[in-house]
Amino acid sequence: MTTDKSKPGSLLIKGGHLIDPAAKINAPMDILLRDGRVAEIALPNKIRGSADEKFDARGLVVAPGFIDLHVHLREPGQAYKETIATGTAAAAAGGFTSVCTMPNTAPVVDTPEWIAWLRNPERAAVVNVFPIAAATRGSKGGTLTDFAALQRAGAVAVTDDGRPILDDDIMRMALRLGAELNLPVVQHAEDTRVTENASMHAGPTSFRLGLRAMPASAEAAIVDRDVTLAQQIRESRLHVAHISTADALKAVRRGKRNTSHARVTCRVTCEVTPHHFTLIDENVGEYDTNFKMNPPLRSAADLEAIVVALADGTVDAIATDHAPHAAHEKQVEFERASFGITGLETALALAITKLHREHKLPLARIVELFTAGPARVFDMPQRGSLARGNFADVTIFDPKKRWTFEAAKSLSLSHNTPFDGWQFTGKVMATIVGGKIVYRTD
Repeated sequence: MTTDKSKPGSLLIKGGHLIDPAAKINAPMDILLRDGRVAEIALPNKIRGSADEKFDARGLVVAPGFIDLHVHLREPGQAYKETIATGTAAAAAGGFTSVCTMPNTAPVVDTPEWIAWLRNPERAAVVNVFPIAAATRGSKGGTLTDFAALQRAGAVAVTDDGRPILDDDIMRMALRLGAELNLPVVQHAEDTRVTENASMHAGPTSFRLGLRAMPASAEAAIVDRDVTLAQQIRESRLHVAHISTADALKAVRRGKRNTSHARVTCRVTCEVTPHHFTLIDENVGEYDTNFKMNPPLRSAADLEAIVVALADGTVDAIATDHAPHAAHEKQVEFERASFGITGLETALALAITKLHREHKLPLARIVELFTAGPARVFDMPQRGSLARGNFADVTIFDPKKRWTFEAAKSLSLSHNTPFDGWQFTGKVMATIVGGKIVYRTD
């Protein structure tokens, strides 16, 4: 596995099978990239322009660059877990050309100055970084931040991720201000008034282990409230992060269904993580902290509902919720361990292995969930598709390649994953950002 910082110029991707759901292309195509943009797309051997470099994509899928709407890169303040440099290197290895960073750092990213700091080239990001700013000062749920100033500085959305906005009036104000600015409000849907000190999903496994647990209703109640609020505000944009329960999905469906009504113009979207369509609460086993995350792993019925929602279009994007932690934060008692797992390098493999091979989701739908879907959620112009003139961000993968994930070889600083040693089908072979190859499998 190598990172290749090739010089800007032109690159011909030849012999691959292009899947570009936004452009409705699913066919063999050659692509010419020049000066950071898509210069030409044509049938095999029909490209007219020349190139400085060629990439042989025979037997591989060529897709628009993957976009992750939800990552924790831990800077500022927690570089012992992850840095923007290491986190984006892991993102490139997972096929992601753009990542959206969450603001629950130390300090919280709640000012334009911190947005600018994140975007500074000194951070040595390997892929595009789009900051998400805090919705309230210090993410304390009280006073709203300056959405307009944060947006001007480069924030693509606002959220108090890690904490929910519980107060109805504050959430209403956030949605209203977001509507005025066309800025999405991302909600971590958890009623913390009923989940305090809980560490996993409420079910037979939590009962067996004697752990305080989170009922599924704690998520669904917040989503239901938020959808109701969003429907009261014209042009509001509500995005539900890491949705994990069947009942919460019902509320999202209600929001999406009612947006077609002439008097309702809100936008309700949601994302799902790979671990929530792969694992269930029983996988916690005997207090294995690598299976501790928030939202927690849910029931088999919830997982089934998630797969259905991924297939029928209810879910807009797959997002990793990449949450690196140092070993000492995980190698403790289950109740004391930090929530979260890494996920950037295993997301595509889990999607192909579980969704495509096991649940028979079409490969084109999976690509859409990594590309056009997330681009629509946060309105990322000229991304999520390889139409001529768009940014030359490309993900190339082998949908049939079998491989074993080894956490010790991860490019992330942290190795807190439940997927160490898992055998997968589907592997990223190259990641191209702005026309440059930033990752390539040896």
